[in-house]
Amino acid sequence: MRAAAAVNPAVAAGVGRTALLVAAARAIETHRPDALARDRFAEHFVRAAPASAGWPVRPDQVPAGEADPLWGRLGRYFGLRTCVLDDHLLRAARQGVRQVVLLGAGLDCRAFRLDWPPGCVVHEVDTAGMLTFKQAVLDRVGAVPTARRRVLAADLRLDWSEALRAAGFDAAAPTAWLAEGLLLYLPAAAERRLVATVDRLSAPGSSLAYEVKPGVEAPRVRASPVYAAARQRAGIDLLSLFDGGPRPDTAGDLTARGWTVTARTPYDFTAVHGRGPRPEPDDALAANRWCFATRGEEVRGRGRSRPAEHGDDGAAAAARRR
Repeated sequence: MRAAAAVNPAVAAGVGRTALLVAAARAIETHRPDALARDRFAEHFVRAAPASAGWPVRPDQVPAGEADPLWGRLGRYFGLRTCVLDDHLLRAARQGVRQVVLLGAGLDCRAFRLDWPPGCVVHEVDTAGMLTFKQAVLDRVGAVPTARRRVLAADLRLDWSEALRAAGFDAAAPTAWLAEGLLLYLPAAAERRLVATVDRLSAPGSSLAYEVKPGVEAPRVRASPVYAAARQRAGIDLLSLFDGGPRPDTAGDLTARGWTVTARTPYDFTAVHGRGPRPEPDDALAANRWCFATRGEEVRGRGRSRPAEHGDDGAAAAARRR
């Protein structure tokens, strides 16, 4: 696809540019023979933005392969994360949840690429600029959603609950919430508000999957080749984008609100799938946690049903790779 001449500035810099980074990683993953996830739309976003038009979108465009700290190691991290969170959402849908909310949806195309059961509604929440760019590219390639898709332009640092309700969200129905690559960039106060809002809007049977990086990494980790490569080769200073203040204990907050929370490392899922990033010295990925919270079927404040396991699942994997 020819690069757009005047792309929306929402993806040209800052956190918006990280959406292009993830899209490039998903594109590369899509073309691997052992792909953990496939997103045939991802490379179109990369090529449509001047900021990323020259980035690789296929494995043969990354000569160092998985030894490349940016497109190999970090790229494989994003591919694995996509796989795990796809499985999480599809598992919830197979268990009867028909309402999905993607908070900070970015350039992900789950509403188009996953095999949703009939009746599923996927809400995508992000900034107006991000959603405008995304829709223009999707329209250009003739993308057709596989679920009912509703988009909501909102600043997730502020109150967005009433706008979501106005867009058709049903707070009485169980919801599968996803905050993928979002909380790392939010101020602590905004993260607390977001969690409180999700809790308030969640019926029994709801779930929330999210990614966090607790605390501030040591200087030797901040000097990691992953961060250096992102800054030098993609123009993305991840360390400056991460909120530098003390991080809230979101797992503890959710637990206090009656949710059951499981925190896993990316390497737990590398072991499950047999591929993905592996630990290394002064590791920029070691602190990352993928967390899965569930609200059970009991009355709030009392007992909770046992949460679903968060490993790989054959049916979800088949749907993901279709």
